[in-house]
Amino acid sequence: MNYTLHQLRIFHKISENQSVTKTAEELHLTQPAVSIQLKNFQQQFPLDLTEVVGRQLYLTDFGKEIAEASARILGEVESIDHRIKSYGGQLAGRLKIAVVSTGKYVMPYFLSSFMEQHPGVDLEMDVTNKTRVVETLENNEVDFALVSVLPKHLPVNQVKLMNNVLYLVGKRDAVSPRFFYQKGALEKVSWLFREPGSATRAAMENYLKSREIRIQKKIELTSNEAVKQSVLAGLGFSVMPLIGLKNELNAEDLQVYPCKGLPVTTTWNLISLKNKSFSPVAEAFLTYVEEEKKDIIANYFSWYEEVS
Repeated sequence: MNYTLHQLRIFHKISENQSVTKTAEELHLTQPAVSIQLKNFQQQFPLDLTEVVGRQLYLTDFGKEIAEASARILGEVESIDHRIKSYGGQLAGRLKIAVVSTGKYVMPYFLSSFMEQHPGVDLEMDVTNKTRVVETLENNEVDFALVSVLPKHLPVNQVKLMNNVLYLVGKRDAVSPRFFYQKGALEKVSWLFREPGSATRAAMENYLKSREIRIQKKIELTSNEAVKQSVLAGLGFSVMPLIGLKNELNAEDLQVYPCKGLPVTTTWNLISLKNKSFSPVAEAFLTYVEEEKKDIIANYFSWYEEVS
């Protein structure tokens, strides 16, 4: 056997993506370079690691075993790197955070200075919907989660970061500013919803239910960005977090429409499992957030606090 760590990293990433093309994109390599490394790696084993069915690449059973071994080896190599940095006096290790999709407009600003101060820290941030975020926290796969609605079935500690404010938004001048104060107006338009499991969708559904509004036309999309682009295209209206609309509001492409019962206000919370044993990196990040959150909000979100 004469495989390299570079080949292990490439094969491990292929095992995650089941795609040479996507792996090349994520590793900033050309597709031929990834294919050659996969071929060279494969030549060192007596059994096939992958197979192509139709046009989709899959791991064989043997390939799955090698992928698992690769993950363990790469984990040990990463641990060695962190130990070297720690002995040199650096804070070193991996920080894992799960973030609900609209939280991607918030969390990076609470991370940037911390990561700059601690170059020995590696960051893994998974941006997904609320259901998956809570699952990863519950399974102890991450140190922290950023959510706007606390999970009721989990004992968690929380740090309140800032308000999450949701308004009714639509394409600018799609209707008159006072349109939604007319009786039955909310039932006459198309509504754009996030997918089931989204906290934004839950907030929107609770609002509509509380107002006894019967939706006539409903469009469901799988991300906040998809909803925003559809609103921009004039497909309909949605109740959306203000945090992700700064550029579109400044450019006057989108408009906040006044409506009875809105805005809906929740809170962005950084949560962790109670009684979790933090790594030095996680402990340092928690201290950083608690000490610096007021300055971060003042520096990056003053526009948001003023509008909301």
